[in-house]
Amino acid sequence: MILIIGAGGHGQVVADIFRARRSAGLAWTPTAFLDDNPRCHDALRAGSRVLGATALLATEPHDAVVVAIGDNYTRAQVFTHLVAGGEVPAVAEHPRSIVAEDVALGAGSMICAGAVINTGTVIGANAIVNTGATVDHHASIGDHAHIAPGVHLGGEVCIGEGALIGIGAVVLPRVTVGAWSTVGAGAVVTCDVPPGVTVAGVPARPLAARAAV
Repeated sequence: MILIIGAGGHGQVVADIFRARRSAGLAWTPTAFLDDNPRCHDALRAGSRVLGATALLATEPHDAVVVAIGDNYTRAQVFTHLVAGGEVPAVAEHPRSIVAEDVALGAGSMICAGAVINTGTVIGANAIVNTGATVDHHASIGDHAHIAPGVHLGGEVCIGEGALIGIGAVVLPRVTVGAWSTVGAGAVVTCDVPPGVTVAGVPARPLAARAAV
């Protein structure tokens, strides 16, 4: 059993990844949700039951966990706490993603439907490569980063820890996006982004600093 932490929209996407693996005849593990919102307890979402609050981690038999929380800061904190407590993070890799054989997928990473990840790339722990995003060759995605739907990353791009690359953004080859920075939706990043900075526009320009955790 894999326990998915968070039964919201992103959690349901993760549950559907495992459901799709079963339908495709691939290795899969049954899933269930834990969520601290009592209003969703015992609900059936994306084919998986919401068993109850996260306190059940201590008593509910399971093999691994996936932290399915969209906000990078919160996801990082929960992930770090669970791993420190001995939990094993599972990788959620959709069968209709395309991942080169030599790509390294970090513990607890999530690769959604339609994502393409090319050769030589390293995906960090607890990172998200969301629906239809493309990551070209020899890129590096840091722990807890989120590559949103429809993003395109060029070859040898480096995305820092906890960075958010917004929907439909483009990052040109060999550009570095610093840790805990944010790239706005639809932006085109042509030069390096410092840590903790928000950029937007075409070409992308800084909007405001954001403190690192």
